[in-house]
Amino acid sequence: MKKLKGCLYSASESNTKLPDLGPDLIMSEILPRLPAKCVGRAKKVCKEWLSYISSKEFVMMHCRHMCKGSRQKILSIGQESCFISSTGVDLVDEKTMITLPFHVRPSDVWILSSLNGLLCVCLRNTFEMLIWNPLIRSCINISDSKSYGFFKIYSDVVGLYIDSSNDYRVLHIKRGRFTVDVMAYSRRTSHWKRIPFFQKKALPY
Repeated sequence: MKKLKGCLYSASESNTKLPDLGPDLIMSEILPRLPAKCVGRAKKVCKEWLSYISSKEFVMMHCRHMCKGSRQKILSIGQESCFISSTGVDLVDEKTMITLPFHVRPSDVWILSSLNGLLCVCLRNTFEMLIWNPLIRSCINISDSKSYGFFKIYSDVVGLYIDSSNDYRVLHIKRGRFTVDVMAYSRRTSHWKRIPFFQKKALPY
């Protein structure tokens, strides 16, 4: 990394083009520091990059770099209380107790999925699904009168993702006895939309 900084500094001072950093420096020092989206795009550059980015060594390096920032947080949910703490060995182990924005015990909250600090959770007593940001104490109930947004523990799967327009979405896959329904909730529009899915009948239980 020092070599990289030195190259950039000397180039800016002399007002000339950047020197050739070389593939080894790019792969070992730059790629592991890129956001996940950029890493995904980098896989398409060449077969060598695809092989390198897909390796266990790269995954470990990328995770270490992503976890170095003090913005990383851990949410701990107990039977009666809920805490947020910072990660990192150099940080003081300070915990901040938070109050849940829904009227249930912490032990009655199921975490279904997480992405960039957002959580999709389910309330155990009603099976309602909610989008919750514990850091800013924000919560949105995404269940509605059309039975969308209700989670069944033994048959449903839920995930969070960001679409091509940078809209946060909740993907809800519901498996019936002979059918599979797929719905997506848009955080931008606050609406559910059914997604066309593979129509082959699901196997019976």
